[in-house]
Amino acid sequence: MARKADVRRLDELQAAVTEGVARLGRLDIVVANAGIVNYGRTWELTEEQWDDVIDINLTGVWKTVKATVPTLIEQGEGGSIIITSSVAGLKGLPFLAHYASSKHGVVGLARVLANELGEHDIRVNTVHPHGVRTGMNDGALNGLLDEAPNLGPLYMPALPYEAADPEDIAAMVAFLASDDGKFITGSQLRVDLGAVNR
Repeated sequence: MARKADVRRLDELQAAVTEGVARLGRLDIVVANAGIVNYGRTWELTEEQWDDVIDINLTGVWKTVKATVPTLIEQGEGGSIIITSSVAGLKGLPFLAHYASSKHGVVGLARVLANELGEHDIRVNTVHPHGVRTGMNDGALNGLLDEAPNLGPLYMPALPYEAADPEDIAAMVAFLASDDGKFITGSQLRVDLGAVNR
């Protein structure tokens, strides 16, 4: 079952969860993966850029949690919440102040939730990809890095790959959701090609 919903709209998320549980019988895994990105020098970002990225990437995750956690608790059988963060959630990547703030924010949110939900056997973790071939990047970052070449190395991975495929990230999400990850909570799983180490 698939439903279109805006993560900025709690009512739409709650309706999707209610319908899904009614049709499928239960909820076990929540993956908060919606996100957007754009680029600019921190002081040149527009208010609209800042608000849109924070609203979708951070507040949207909180609303996803708000729409799903009561069902997980009520079921009384545990569960797993996986939030997609980014290398930018662990590093101060230039030209991404709004994005990095949102992705650092979901790490804090996940750490709090891991503590609050532990007694219910609900695990909460974040996944931190480097670049992923999703079509989300419009290439605008390259122009900014051309203007500030000294900042380019902050984006370089250690492994000899430019980006991961969505399936590579999905495999890590599936691991955290599975019984193999049953003792992992409050963690930040880096699928970053070694970029955080650079």
